[in-house]
Amino acid sequence: METAPALFDAAFWLSSGIILFLLVLSGFFSGSETALTAASRGKLRAQADKGSRGATRALKITEDNERLIGSVLLGNNLVNILAASMATAMFTRLFGESGVALATLVMTLLVLVFAEVLPKTYAITNSERAAALVSRPIALVVLLFAPVVSAVRIFVRGVLRLFGVQIDPDSNILAVREEIAGALQLGHSEGVVEKEDRDRILGALDLRERTVEEIMLHRSGIEMVDAEADPSSILEQCLQSNHTRLPVFRDDPENIIGVIHAKDLLRAMYKLIGGPDGDAAALKQFNVSEVVMKPYFVPETTTLDEQMRQFLRRRTHFALVVDEYGSLQGLITLEDILEEIVGEITDEFDPDGDYPLKQAEDGHLMVEGAMTIRDLNRATDWSLPDEEANTIAGLVIHEAQMIPTVGQVFSFHGFRFEVMAREGNRITQLKIRPL
Repeated sequence: METAPALFDAAFWLSSGIILFLLVLSGFFSGSETALTAASRGKLRAQADKGSRGATRALKITEDNERLIGSVLLGNNLVNILAASMATAMFTRLFGESGVALATLVMTLLVLVFAEVLPKTYAITNSERAAALVSRPIALVVLLFAPVVSAVRIFVRGVLRLFGVQIDPDSNILAVREEIAGALQLGHSEGVVEKEDRDRILGALDLRERTVEEIMLHRSGIEMVDAEADPSSILEQCLQSNHTRLPVFRDDPENIIGVIHAKDLLRAMYKLIGGPDGDAAALKQFNVSEVVMKPYFVPETTTLDEQMRQFLRRRTHFALVVDEYGSLQGLITLEDILEEIVGEITDEFDPDGDYPLKQAEDGHLMVEGAMTIRDLNRATDWSLPDEEANTIAGLVIHEAQMIPTVGQVFSFHGFRFEVMAREGNRITQLKIRPL
């Protein structure tokens, strides 16, 4: 009768108390690891800017994730192993050899529920707040375990190097741009982020990755002024044009001598004829080459981000694009770059203000061949690849490996393409539908 009371003596209660304390520490380490790795650095930065010291400490200790995780895991494993060892000794003293199995079962349940699931669930749902709260004690843990963690880090990298794996200590697991893009795509799929907002932000992020060549107006579509043309015809052309700036060439369209602005042209002609009461016949002496602005040429490989900076720096909105041989390839404006962010910008002078898309009676989409793949993807939320071609017509020609004839049908990338119209070697209209 005295055996049972003897077993539940002061040593039993002391051991039980220590085990419970170790489980609390284990839960603290598990929750801290989850909170500090799941917390958004952007939100922590916003809180730090508002004066939160906890957020500031959390940002500092998460700068070296490898050191942080190593220290937390070291502390977590120490308390878990110590708690399991003490529980095994205590249950063995109480129940003999069967105490090992019982201790394993009890500790597994306790660690799973109270040291893993419960603290991690709270940390995930309140990651930024939890990260700020645990930042001070975790900073002390990281400082305390720093020598051991550094030794383990060196050993681990040495082992990985034996297998040909190189670790860059300064590399991030995810680039910031990819992290933002992924968050936007996820938010859109969950209905939190609107499609227009997603497209604008992704468009701004993509400027550094895209080149002038991808969005420029091709030279076949450029409206030009012949410097040798009659002044009256030049005036009429500028008045009829939908553009305020037009390139001026002499003898050969490749020989661009400048760019004429409609306002400069009208001012010069108005001054030449002598005002409202002047003689219009004086226009015959007008020389457009004296009014043109110096042309601004840019290489086709310039990124959109850099080109926008150049436009702002030079205080100009218009540039002619040339290839590596200096041949004219097209033109680009500041508006073209802004449209990659905000979408199509239209005014009362745009003949085709909206996307050149029409819905056919059979459900197919009628698309102009010159429409860029990116614009089509943004308008329809499709994902046609644009690595090999910039326009829909270019994509069809690339995949077909030929210049198709009217009526030919192709299927690739999960879509059906039918050539509806063609001018010379240029595909002008296509009928598209998903397969």
